[in-house]
Amino acid sequence: MDLSDVQAALSDKSYSSLAPLCDELLLQAASRGTTTDEWPHAVHLLAHLYLNDLNSARFFWKSLPQEVKDARPELAAVWRIGQCLWNRDYAGVYTAAQGFEWGPDLADFITAFLESYRKRIFQLLTSAYSTISVADVAHFMGMSEEDSTNYAVQNGWSLDAGTKMLTVKKPKAQTNQKLDASKLQRLTECVFHLEH
Repeated sequence: MDLSDVQAALSDKSYSSLAPLCDELLLQAASRGTTTDEWPHAVHLLAHLYLNDLNSARFFWKSLPQEVKDARPELAAVWRIGQCLWNRDYAGVYTAAQGFEWGPDLADFITAFLESYRKRIFQLLTSAYSTISVADVAHFMGMSEEDSTNYAVQNGWSLDAGTKMLTVKKPKAQTNQKLDASKLQRLTECVFHLEH
């Protein structure tokens, strides 16, 4: 089985392309009846988690034979991250990711996953809160209180040191008007009536 495209995507840090690539290669292998003993199951599972595609990750996990799950500790470790994501155990995601000695194929990918996840969580916090405690931010971000405070302040939030509360800086709302067919039709009718 030729996995050079997967290795190339890992080397290039093209992590967003890995899930569809792995899905396609696995389908091709299945259609040819090729054995998948060498399949990078952990990379494939993590690729779905990286894209925040929990349904595909769960489906992939459930499709694996129990022998494969039992024989590959790295795969089981990636699945622990997936379980934490599924259960919204924010701190558990970081604990699971940092509590395993990842092999060379996955170490950089795990780091990139955590960075992406942290940004996603920060965006969620930004949209959900106007003020939040430093302890809560540290919990959600998987960081120490000092590191999470620095991260938030660097992203424009402000700290009230007395209450240990962070005030969220909301991004400026973009007002993109979408022009659908009915609006275009009404505009055309209006212009038509004005001209005649």
